[in-house]
Amino acid sequence: MFRFAPVLFSFCLLLMSGCSYHAMETPAQLPPTLQTVAVPIFLNHTNAYKIDTDFTQAVIRQLTARTKWRIVNHPDAEANATLSGEITSFNVVPLTYDNTTGRSSSFLVTITASITLTGRNHKVLYRNDSYRFRQQYEETQNLASFIQEDPAAERRLANDFASSAVSDILESF
Repeated sequence: MFRFAPVLFSFCLLLMSGCSYHAMETPAQLPPTLQTVAVPIFLNHTNAYKIDTDFTQAVIRQLTARTKWRIVNHPDAEANATLSGEITSFNVVPLTYDNTTGRSSSFLVTITASITLTGRNHKVLYRNDSYRFRQQYEETQNLASFIQEDPAAERRLANDFASSAVSDILESF
């Protein structure tokens, strides 16, 4: 019984050590020379108004808060890398209905996006084509105090997206 203990202990250590897995198109680390990143306005392939600027600004805020990089919000030939993004779909689906009015009372907003971080030499440093985020919001029934909630839901989605995307880029995973 005790002669298998070292083998079992070694096997447990091997399992806990991890496997250094990272996504196919991402490096194990970003280049240390990365100092300036250009983040032009994301492309918007949807009918959602201003969603491209909301997502771009949220990503810029996250990069500024979490890195020492100089961030420019336009294409820049002098930048070490460019982070480009695309909002590929925007859907709003009713979730619940008010029986008295027959109107939808809550909705689910789903946004699909992609980002690519490309070095000055056009080498892809990070890429993810399948970000998908959802946010629920409710409509108010009081018309006197009506404030449409969907722009706030879109901003929350943009912040969630930016936090996740920047984490993925910085961790190269």
